[in-house]
Parts: sequence; C-alpha cells; structure tokens
Amino acid sequence: MAGYFDIMNGTPLYLMVIASLVIIGGLCVVVAVRAYRRAGELGMDKSTLMTIIRASAIYTIAPSLAIVIGLFSLAPVLGIPWSWFRLSVLGAVNYELMAADMIATSSGYGSLAELAQSNDPSLTGTIMLTMSVGILVALIFSLICGKKIQGGVSGVMEKHPENGALLMASFSLAIVVVFGPMQMVSGTVKMLTFLVSMVITLVQLLLIKKFRLNWLKNFTLANALLLGMVCSVLLEKLFG
Repeated sequence: MAGYFDIMNGTPLYLMVIASLVIIGGLCVVVAVRAYRRAGELGMDKSTLMTIIRASAIYTIAPSLAIVIGLFSLAPVLGIPWSWFRLSVLGAVNYELMAADMIATSSGYGSLAELAQSNDPSLTGTIMLTMSVGILVALIFSLICGKKIQGGVSGVMEKHPENGALLMASFSLAIVVVFGPMQMVSGTVKMLTFLVSMVITLVQLLLIKKFRLNWLKNFTLANALLLGMVCSVLLEKLFG
C-alpha cells in the first residue's frame, strides 16, 4: 500500500497540480492581455504600459520570497506538489499548517509532523479536502460582503486618514489575537519562537520608520519567517 509521502509527492498529484496551475496561468494571461488592450483603447501610451509591466514584474520578486520560504516549511510535512499548489493559488502558511495539524491531532496524532513521520496514508484526502473547503468560507464571505466592507473602509480613510490607518492595523492585530495565544500555550519553543519573530518584525518596522528604508518593507515577512525558523532550531536545541 502506498504511504503518506508516496501520495503527497506522487506523480499523479504533480500532474494534477501542474494542470491546474497551467489553467490558472492561462486565465491570468487572458486577463492581462485584455487589460493591456483596454488601456490602449483608453489612450495610454505603449511605453508607459511597458514601464508599468516591468516595474510590476520587478516588485513582485521581493514579496514572493516569503512564499518560497513558506514552501520550504510546508513541503516536509505536506509534500512538494500540494504545498506548491496551495501557496501558488490560494492560502497562507499559517492557515495551511493549522488546518492540516487540526486533522492530525483530532485523529490521535500529536502533530502534523508526527503524522508525516508515521507515513499513514489514510488521512491524505481528509487533509487536502479540509484545507480546500475550509478556506472557501473567506471567499464566499468576500463575494457577499467584500464590496460593502471595502466601501466602508475607503470612506473612513478618505474622511479620517488617521482612523483609517488605525482600522487597517486593527484587522492585522485581530489575526495576532486569534493565532497568538495558540502559539503561546503550545510549548516553550513555540512560545519563544513566536516572541522572537514578533521582535524581529518590530525591529524591522522601527528601522524602516527611523531610516526611511522603504525597500525593507518588501522583505519584512521573509526576514521574520527565515530568522524565526533559524531561532526555532536553536531554541529546540536549548529547550527541546
């Protein structure tokens, strides 16, 4: 019988993921071409459009580093193709790991890593289905309420810019409030890794503000992830 990683790193899954990404990539190309043609119809100069395209291509490289690092953290427990698909199309590292870990722990394993080490293939379908269906809630909510929320936030930011910035910061803080306590009570290493990553992020934000290092904004998440993982290895040696 095929094991856990025989499925999660298997050829059939690779082929399905590649086919899906080709379809999605094709849709992106269609949208980009139509947008380019529409911009021409509106009278935008071709040289200006090419400048925008080149700038967009360059500025997407730095933020994508965080996604690549996320792939390295997911692949050891979820396999390469599924991790690649989730982070290429829809999803975030924290959600993917949380959803998969919930399946593992509810099935009697201590963690997702323990499930992967056991090479038990019985939960692969459940993990992929849960990760896919669970995040649909956000999509459906966005379709129904996204426009109203965006309109409300935009209105606040136009009338009261300082309150608008506070509102956006509150959304980010809400995520920390939800996921932070889970890490704080999960063990000494996880708690310290969370705190160290938070300090690394705060230091970067202070450097950006004090020295106007705006280019560093694109690397803040990637640096926090990478340095946080390095610190977790060291902390595991000390407290594990």
